Parts: sequence; structure tokens; C-alpha cells
Amino acid sequence: MKLSKVIEILNAELYSSFADLDMTFQYGKASDLLSDVLRFPAENSLLLTGLMNLQVVRTAEMLDIKGIVFVRDKKPSQEIIDLANQTGIVLMGTRFNLYKSCGLLYQYGLMD
Repeated sequence: MKLSKVIEILNAELYSSFADLDMTFQYGKASDLLSDVLRFPAENSLLLTGLMNLQVVRTAEMLDIKGIVFVRDKKPSQEIIDLANQTGIVLMGTRFNLYKSCGLLYQYGLMD
């Protein structure tokens, strides 16, 4: 699924300064526990989470996760945005909760 489609479906706000709207994600991962994310790594994934700290970006970097969506209208700090920009990870935010965000993306073809 293209980044532009993810933004459209989730009515997401893009926080990254470098985003390529044609980049694609094959899988979606959702968790507020980074230990769960580490158990099931998948390249070319989009991580959906309500967790808001630098470790989310570090974990995504380690697992080659290309994008992070912060749910429940949470806004990342400038420090988180800067780290994501440095590591090439796209950051977005949506007002939808985790359940609804996952359901919408799954409905439009993002695999789990």
C-alpha cells in the first residue's frame, strides 16, 4: 500500500520532512509493547502504536520498519521527529484509535 493511500485512509498528518508518497508498505504491525514488535519482525512494515518515545523509532530502525503511525491523536516531540528523519523512518499521526486504524488499513489491503 502506498504511503499516500495510508495518509488518505487514516486522514493522517505527516510529520516527516522527506516522505516519498510513492513508498509502499506490505505489512502492518500494531502494538503498544515494543517487546511484541520485536517478536514478529517484518521488513517493509508500517508500525501503528500509541507509544510515544524515542525507543519506538529505535525499534523500527532495528527491524527495518519504514513507517510509524501514532494513533489517538498523539503528537511526537521534535526530538522524535528529528531521530526519525535521521534514520529515514516516516512518521504520521491519526486521530483514530489503534483498533479502528488497523481495521481501516486491513480493509484496504494492508496485510498483517
